[in-house]
Amino acid sequence: MAKTLTTRIALLITVCTTLMLGCGYSQEEWDQKVRENESLRNQLSAQRQAHKKCEADYADALHEVEDLKRKFKERGISLDNLSASLEQQRKALEEYRRRAEQLDQIRKRFDLLRSKLQKLTQLGLKVEVRDNRMLIQLPGDVLFDSGRDKLKKEGEDILKQVAEVIRADADLNKREFQVAGHTDAKPLQGGTFKDNWGLSAMRARSVLIFLTGTGGLDAKNWSAAGYADTDPVASNDTDEDRQKNRRVELVVLPNVEEMLNLNSLAAGN
Repeated sequence: MAKTLTTRIALLITVCTTLMLGCGYSQEEWDQKVRENESLRNQLSAQRQAHKKCEADYADALHEVEDLKRKFKERGISLDNLSASLEQQRKALEEYRRRAEQLDQIRKRFDLLRSKLQKLTQLGLKVEVRDNRMLIQLPGDVLFDSGRDKLKKEGEDILKQVAEVIRADADLNKREFQVAGHTDAKPLQGGTFKDNWGLSAMRARSVLIFLTGTGGLDAKNWSAAGYADTDPVASNDTDEDRQKNRRVELVVLPNVEEMLNLNSLAAGN
């Protein structure tokens, strides 16, 4: 572009000079043309200097690039590998951003689920995250007499209220739950059951049957399991701690997209 402008300016100067020589001009007009010619020559000179500076700057830049390449090579750095590494970092950052957004959505669903279950705390029940599971803890001694799997009237009243809370919320009602029975570590002394495994399993069954029967909850979303004394929440050294271990838990089973560490989400609140 600079060469084209230079050529045009030189041609214009030549044409103007020729025209002025072949035509009659007053002194004032001649002086004006001389000034215009001088201005054009100055512009031409400035363009040539600018063009030379551009060429010099370009040459300096090429020299710097070659110098950087040489230094990289001396340090064993391949520009191709460097480009690949930068691309990997870009992809990693994009994946991190995507996973952060996904985690944020899961956190929101987690907070919503917990806020819905918090209604059960008004019944004196405990809602918590333990062993990466969200659960509702029901005191065993309120539900059952010692060594029995038949629900007491007080236990049925509590389970009716639990069923009402779950049934009244469309999202909760379609979630999957497991009823988990737990006992303390004391061996059974006679009675219907031979060991704590049988007692814990049948207590879980009794709660499940009540919730899906009288409670009106969908049986296909519920299951039951007995853990005996294998999953304590306290020691078994005192009556108070053994009472804590005698319990039934309603465990909210996570959806596939919720398979992550719920404890970390709970800790952030």
